[in-house]
Amino acid sequence: MVRAVALIYQLLAAPISSETIEIGNASVDLATFACCDINRSSMVQRVCYDAARRTLLVAVRGAYQHYCSVPNETYDALMNAPSMGLFVNRTLRIAGADGRYACPA
Repeated sequence: MVRAVALIYQLLAAPISSETIEIGNASVDLATFACCDINRSSMVQRVCYDAARRTLLVAVRGAYQHYCSVPNETYDALMNAPSMGLFVNRTLRIAGADGRYACPA
């Protein structure tokens, strides 16, 4: 019993650090992002969205893609799309190729 209490205390006292990912040559702190691991897509593994900043991160085949100025409606459409891979390719990549979702350098 004492060991269990000591273990619980250690877990509660441990510092909580946020996750950081690499995108190109930059590090992005995910503290403000709501992230979901995706298991229903063969292409998309994870989606992270910061609604306040309208920033979307999509892990596609192991590499994160960064999209900016993404409205909440587009994020919702991605999360509810029958094929997340098609949505990423058609809406974020192709339709966003005009710079609509490009992030400032």
